Amino acid sequence: MSNEPAKASVLPEMESPCVKTCTIDTVSGLCTGCGRTRNEIAMWTSISSAERRKIMNELPSRQKNLKR
Repeated sequence: MSNEPAKASVLPEMESPCVKTCTIDTVSGLCTGCGRTRNEIAMWTSISSAERRKIMNELPSRQKNLKR
């Protein structure tokens, strides 16, 4: 048995569009800060990286539509 401390596993940082301006637009149902739906925000840590990337690719057009 070794006396060396156990090394903590380091997980890569999860990419997120959150800008900490969390307000849901009542018309579109999208966050005015990041453009995600409530469900996408809630499920963010449990969906795959590919699904997160797909959503993130859609966010610019969603946010453009929010700025009426």
